Amino acid sequence: MEVKKEFKILGWIVAVFVFAYYMPIESMQFKEAIIAMFDLAKWYAREHVILCLLPAFFIAGVIAVFVSQGAVMKYFGAKAKKWVAYTVASVSGTILAVCSCTILPLFSSIHKRGAGLGPAIAFLYSGPAINILAIILTARILGFEMGVARVVGAVVFAIVIGSMMALIYRKEEKSRQDAQLNFPQLPEKRPMWQTAVHFFILVLILVFANWGKPDEGATGGAWYWIWSNKWLITSVLSLLLMVSLVYILKLKWLHVLLAALATTASALLFSSPLIPMVVGMAGLSIITLLDKRDPDNREWTPSSWEFAKQIMPLLALGVLIAGFLLGSAHDDTMLAGVIPNAWIASLVGGNSLFSNFFASVVGAFMYFATLTEVPILQGLLAAGMGKGPALALLLAGPSLSLPNMLVIRGILGTQKTIVYVTLVVVMATITGLVYGMLF
Repeated sequence: MEVKKEFKILGWIVAVFVFAYYMPIESMQFKEAIIAMFDLAKWYAREHVILCLLPAFFIAGVIAVFVSQGAVMKYFGAKAKKWVAYTVASVSGTILAVCSCTILPLFSSIHKRGAGLGPAIAFLYSGPAINILAIILTARILGFEMGVARVVGAVVFAIVIGSMMALIYRKEEKSRQDAQLNFPQLPEKRPMWQTAVHFFILVLILVFANWGKPDEGATGGAWYWIWSNKWLITSVLSLLLMVSLVYILKLKWLHVLLAALATTASALLFSSPLIPMVVGMAGLSIITLLDKRDPDNREWTPSSWEFAKQIMPLLALGVLIAGFLLGSAHDDTMLAGVIPNAWIASLVGGNSLFSNFFASVVGAFMYFATLTEVPILQGLLAAGMGKGPALALLLAGPSLSLPNMLVIRGILGTQKTIVYVTLVVVMATITGLVYGMLF
């Protein structure tokens, strides 16, 4: 066993040496890929870690600590009716508005609390795929029929893929379900509606803090009004969070007030919304850790930290690899990776089986932040991409990414991750092919 371990270490050393020895640093394409790798990492850190991932970790902590195992199993476990479990899981993304990485701590928390593999996978796929903002943007920019196809495909995919995963691993799930059937019905610490209110306030803060900017020139409509006032809306929701902390979690009102004053002061002193968001989350962590009345309150921040430790390193590695291989495309930045964009555009034209399959695979490995897949696809369509491959990429891309796969592997294991990714790619390929024939 020790010899095998030493050979593995030697293999890694040799691989790193060979890469360093033959590193094509004189190649402009290689240099641009290196820049793209760090550009994507920098953009991700600025745009998504503080406003997306950190609030998501706190929300995952709520599920892990305040939502009882019995409550999770009531809707997602062995005792839940299948149609209820899959219906709730498959439409969950309409309220979350998250990307393939932000959904991970939420998926991990419900899976650890006893959710069945099928509903948990349906939730994992649905969260980013059926984002209501992305559906609206898809219909507006890429066409009404593409928007409808995306929402129908996302719901069907979530249910079918979740069901197939449960079927493939039915023996393993059977033993898990048998254990759940003997799980005692413990009394809830507080009414479920109170926990739900606290949970949805945090979800709404996540949604509105990340509300996307409408198209250039669009100065009317509800979407523009919400974007223009999103920090005012987030502030009002933060006041509701204060009320929830005092009246639902029973934290000391003076501690909550001091944390709120520190957050308000940082908002007045700094123009960037990232500073008050960090101060607010730091204040929330401190007042919950100092609470002496309820051990669940003290457990909230450590539980969120456990998710962060598990997920953040793999996400960072995945973002770097994705940027190096596939480039960095965001805002007005278009940097190519070692795989040229021209190759991708030329390979997804028409509506062949290969073009749909290739679009599904590329979409599965690329990282798409929430809403960014639409302008990227708009450019690819203009470059000659077929409508079928476009839908295939839409159905595979937002729910999967290389960073996402690395984390899922850490939660479910290699085999289940490969099966899940394969199901998404195959279904996206077939759906794109059929859509391309019809339109």
